[in-house]
Amino acid sequence: MSKGADVNAAGTVPLTEKHTRRSSYFMKNWQIYSMIAPGLLFFVVFKYIPLAGSVIAFQDYSPFGGIAGSPFVGFKHFSELFSYEEFFLVLRNTLVISLYQLIFGFPAPIVLALLLNEVGKALFKRVTQTVLYIPHFLSWVIVGGMVISLLAPDTGLVNRVLAAFGTEKIFFMQEPSFFRSIVVVSGIWKEVGWGTIIYLAALTGINPELYEAAEVDGAGKLRQVFSITLPALMPTIMVLLLLKIGHVLDLGFEQIYVLLNPLVRVSGDILDTYIYRVGLLGGQYSYTTAVGLFKSVVGLVLILGANAISKRSTGNSLY
Repeated sequence: MSKGADVNAAGTVPLTEKHTRRSSYFMKNWQIYSMIAPGLLFFVVFKYIPLAGSVIAFQDYSPFGGIAGSPFVGFKHFSELFSYEEFFLVLRNTLVISLYQLIFGFPAPIVLALLLNEVGKALFKRVTQTVLYIPHFLSWVIVGGMVISLLAPDTGLVNRVLAAFGTEKIFFMQEPSFFRSIVVVSGIWKEVGWGTIIYLAALTGINPELYEAAEVDGAGKLRQVFSITLPALMPTIMVLLLLKIGHVLDLGFEQIYVLLNPLVRVSGDILDTYIYRVGLLGGQYSYTTAVGLFKSVVGLVLILGANAISKRSTGNSLY
């Protein structure tokens, strides 16, 4: 028997008061911590452990040699990354589409939540919310198929409506100039209803007496929105905006991949589809891991910078 075990068994070394309080606290609240445990386990297994695989960005990785058997090459793949013209093309596409989504997609749930908040009929409001939520539960395969069908040159509804006004049919899915607009609009349609949930929840926390006082002072609906509703929503808006900025290079693979085709690749190929095409299909694992690492570092820098600016200018921040 070890010396430490003897001491503990005999109780000759009592626990400190701080340790006793901490143990008592955890024992008292073990139900809460047991609820947190699955979430922590998820992040450890699926987020933190895979980070170790990023080391292949600094290797000439070979599936046969594995991480242990592949030679280290330092920043070779990062140097290649910034020397490829194709990389800057997909980086530009990613930034432009992200900017469009930030300008048009981010305010859409706010506007919709404000409109829904003004609806007086409870039944109409619930039906409308349910209809708006439904697209969120559809996969991008289904939504992409619907978009392609609606925009088809011969049988699509949009071209039939345009034909009724004497306009010649337009090949929307083959024109690079239309692709980014199609991505942004389809993304708004799919997620705008779901995005209103947080804002509607925040709206329920506003004191109704503020609106009553504003009406007594003669403030109209628009004035109430700008003087009461939007200031109350501002902390929620800033937090969600900061999270959105952190994912500015992470547009998501599914939507673009479903809608993308070789004719619109010049304006629609983004970092996610580039990683899939070059990394998985082309077998350049180390190079595309370097691209992924570049995305993560840029996202981290952006969210830290935006958080600091928001904290100084508005007082709202993530931490």
